[in-house]
Amino acid sequence: MSPGDHIKVEKLEAEPGSTVDLDQVLLVSLGEQLTLGRPAVADARVKAEVVSHGVGDKIVVFKYHAKTRYRRKTGHRQPYTELAIQEIVVSGRPMGQVAEVVAEPAEAAPEAVPTVSEEGPEYGS
Repeated sequence: MSPGDHIKVEKLEAEPGSTVDLDQVLLVSLGEQLTLGRPAVADARVKAEVVSHGVGDKIVVFKYHAKTRYRRKTGHRQPYTELAIQEIVVSGRPMGQVAEVVAEPAEAAPEAVPTVSEEGPEYGS
């Protein structure tokens, strides 16, 4: 998601027109770079505006036991909240500023590649 997107989430206790902060960000993508949280990305949050509340499409729940005349048909509509994403903040800076900072080249780590001799492994004699 990016600023300007509209998403539907589990129903939140917030009035339409109010602003909510989502602080449990699991993944942040800056172009080719991904930051995966364990379990959440530190110092990352999403500011969003509550657009509306609603209920999803009905799903049919049908229970049936063969040969016993048992049939139950019920339905369910899951409530949701529609959010408009305003801003994504990582480490106290909006995403545009963070992308510039992260784009700086980092020192290359030495590659740890195991080497195998041409003779192969030695076994007991």
